[in-house]
Amino acid sequence: MEATVRAWVDGWVVSRGAAPPVTEPWGCTIDVGAIGHVTRHVFGATGEDLDETAVRKVAGDVTGDAVWLKAFRDPSVVAGWLDESWWIDPEPGCLMTVPLAADDVPDVPDGYRLRTWSRGGVTRVLVAAPDGSLAARGQIAPTGETAVADQIETAPGHRRRGLGGLVMRTLQHAAFQQGARTGVLSGTPAGRRLYEALGWEAVALLTSARHDTPA
Repeated sequence: MEATVRAWVDGWVVSRGAAPPVTEPWGCTIDVGAIGHVTRHVFGATGEDLDETAVRKVAGDVTGDAVWLKAFRDPSVVAGWLDESWWIDPEPGCLMTVPLAADDVPDVPDGYRLRTWSRGGVTRVLVAAPDGSLAARGQIAPTGETAVADQIETAPGHRRRGLGGLVMRTLQHAAFQQGARTGVLSGTPAGRRLYEALGWEAVALLTSARHDTPA
């Protein structure tokens, strides 16, 4: 399995409290146990190294609903390898990395409140709005030299105020303090713009597909 993919898998299962990954010849299988996300199959190769035959074989063996595939290649390519029982996210995600350092954390904007805590190997950040509602959040799971940032979100009414950067810088600083030296995440197209502005680099496109039994 490609090293960055392995790092992402190891941190993601800690972040989400998922079962330990089961190694397969083509990647790994993770039991998640959530409604709408029972299990996911993650392929270990990226780009043109991703094996079409392996993707077709794994996908063809899936019969239940809410099983996901994560394949690190453009959806326009992977879509041609899957049948109509698979819903494919048309927007490609991306696998990203960044060197971690002891960066300064930005000031919290006036009226907002920042809280950080750690539990079960996961550090979480909450930014509360002046009225106490959720403004932004995120979490990071260090696993040795790498740390996976996950579930980064800014509420619609609080965007373009630097809160996303505040969350990310706070998480990155916390992971560095815990010994991690490389950050890893999977980002959406919208999130990618924020992460690139903070120095993150895209290393592979990501296709997400969910198995849904046709009605």
